[in-house]
Amino acid sequence: MTMFDPVDSGPSGFDPSAFDFQGMLAQAQSLQSQFERAQADLAARDITGSAGGGLVEATVAGTGELKALRIAAEVCDPNDTETLADLIVAAVRDANSRAAEVARATMPSLPGF
Repeated sequence: MTMFDPVDSGPSGFDPSAFDFQGMLAQAQSLQSQFERAQADLAARDITGSAGGGLVEATVAGTGELKALRIAAEVCDPNDTETLADLIVAAVRDANSRAAEVARATMPSLPGF
């Protein structure tokens, strides 16, 4: 082989003709399809979190978008709106935390990462 031969693996030992670009492309496309399906599944899922022993419930999509909020009447004290606000924030955080757990379980893993 000459110094400029394209299949010469050279001093690095890398032989570009042995590299399967088509296989890598097919794998990447498959992984992209899996991610798209997982994202669509997550967007369609409703996940509920709660606070105050269920007095406040927040429902989010698997993507984290707030979709619904349920507040029990007994927690609606006009003289104590701070507690209600805290319960709402806690319920939304709980729902988003659960949605993140579902997302981690649903999304395909990347090989090597």
